[in-house]
Amino acid sequence: MSTVNLIESFGEFKDLKNIDRVTMMGILEDVFRGVVKRRFGEEANVDIIINPDKGDLEIWLNRIIVEDGMSEDDNLEIELAEAKKIEPDFEVGEEVSQEVKIADFGRRNILSLKQNLQSRIMDLEKDHLYNKYKERVGEIVTGEVYQIWKRETLILDDEGNELIMPKEQQIKTDFFKKGDSVRAVLWKVELRNNTPTVILSRTAPEFLEKLFEQEVPEVADGLIMIKRIVREPGERAKVAVESYDDRVDPVGACVGMKGSRIHGIVRELRNENIDVINYTANDELLIQRALSPAKVGNIKLDHERKRAEVYMKPDQVALAIGKGGHNIKLAGKLTGFEIDVYRETDEVTDDVSLEEFRDEIDQWIIDEFKKIGCDTARSVLDIPVDELVQRTDLEEETIREVVPDPGQELEA
Repeated sequence: MSTVNLIESFGEFKDLKNIDRVTMMGILEDVFRGVVKRRFGEEANVDIIINPDKGDLEIWLNRIIVEDGMSEDDNLEIELAEAKKIEPDFEVGEEVSQEVKIADFGRRNILSLKQNLQSRIMDLEKDHLYNKYKERVGEIVTGEVYQIWKRETLILDDEGNELIMPKEQQIKTDFFKKGDSVRAVLWKVELRNNTPTVILSRTAPEFLEKLFEQEVPEVADGLIMIKRIVREPGERAKVAVESYDDRVDPVGACVGMKGSRIHGIVRELRNENIDVINYTANDELLIQRALSPAKVGNIKLDHERKRAEVYMKPDQVALAIGKGGHNIKLAGKLTGFEIDVYRETDEVTDDVSLEEFRDEIDQWIIDEFKKIGCDTARSVLDIPVDELVQRTDLEEETIREVVPDPGQELEA
């Protein structure tokens, strides 16, 4: 094996791993120096010359000329007779430089050299990959789906690096097939068995934030600040925004004319409903805005326990709670308060809990009313009998026995 062919073979490896030539030459020198030291000893005077431009590598062993029969270490000294075979004019005390051929190391040392070199390059590539992506955490990356497993999906970026997107970091309605292009936020970089693992996410709030930066120039420029984001991925999200320029409407800018800006985000998130609201430091007003589209009446706050009692008209309760309870749950996360919703009536003080009627009404009938959200006498009276028949499993005759004629009220 010649020196040139060895360098060329590792030069090809360098190209695959995107390691620059100068760095590659430095690794080669270190690895060769280690092999030379094992071959000739730690004290050997060896020059390793590498030309990064041409890829040439030369190894020279330097020894001092001594009298014949006086050499104590042939790796450090050379006898005069041997030196004169190289150059007849040599004299005792001078230094002789001899080129060492790769083949002189022996098959075992050459194999060890190649293994050490590959190991060094792999370690360097791991460090390069880790540092490269560690600096990009929080950015949106685009890749191609390469392989789909039960618990995660393997994605390749434009440089062929492997990225992982776990199942729990995918929107539940995401469906990918091999070759699909996918966008996600670079969530974090972990070291698993000393190997960097790049993890992507489409469910993280940061993904939604970066999508807003891409779609809304005012957010990218810093005129509009995204204060808080909460998500139920694929279902609903709430985004609180604030403008540092009084001339800019933060909500209008984020939504765009006729929803032009936010529609692209909604499609990317598999039709996730996005509520954009104006941020405020006023907790009561923020809760009111966070519960949109429901219209809120009175709000009672307990700042110590971080609880909020919100009163609204009966027809607004379902809107406040939302499908699957997502609206009220996200409003609580956005505001930091545990929110309880109550029906608001004109005469709240006259209302009585259904449990007060246990002596007059069977418990199973009370339980049926509670199943549809009617836990007080007035909440039952506010619903027409025919609607109660439809919404409960009670017969009309049973309901009419419990609900008094119009103009009368239940009495405890």
